[in-house]
Amino acid sequence: MVRAGLSADRITVAAADLADEVGFDKITVTALARGFGVKDASLYSHVRSAEDLRLRVARLAALDFADALGAAVAGRAGPDAVTAFADAYREFALAHPGRYAATQYQIAPEVTMESAGHLRLMELTAATLRGYGLSEADQTDAVRMLRSAFTGFIAIEQSGGFQHSRDVDTSWNRMVAALADLLTHWPPAA
Repeated sequence: MVRAGLSADRITVAAADLADEVGFDKITVTALARGFGVKDASLYSHVRSAEDLRLRVARLAALDFADALGAAVAGRAGPDAVTAFADAYREFALAHPGRYAATQYQIAPEVTMESAGHLRLMELTAATLRGYGLSEADQTDAVRMLRSAFTGFIAIEQSGGFQHSRDVDTSWNRMVAALADLLTHWPPAA
């Protein structure tokens, strides 16, 4: 690839693609420079540092994730929305493991509040749960429950940890149905 075509956006997309291939934690400026056929210094005129690159990938990944979730939940409510949200969540994580890992990357709250993708993810999650009539505190607890369940299941699935002969999709569907039912019957605050 030619040097003249380099831009921060192009480098970020290449880094996200590389993350999907080798893992988010393994993207480096050196590996990207090699892919572009340039020296590291050529990339540093477009990205400030390796941390800047990771933040750029995290913001791009959040936008991609929000697009996938938004398309899945559009026009849906209640358990149907939760099921569509969950399935899109899992499909994105399995199809784009590096981007998914980037969405889990811890960034400063002020950076999160300036990231269109992260803000959209928060809005989509809230909209998905809106039909359950949860208080703000209960919604926070519900989001933490769903995120923990989805992230845990996906992590075990990606590592090949489900060795039982039972179909993994069936287990996923049963878990999501149980979570949707729990949201419908959310326990009152203690």
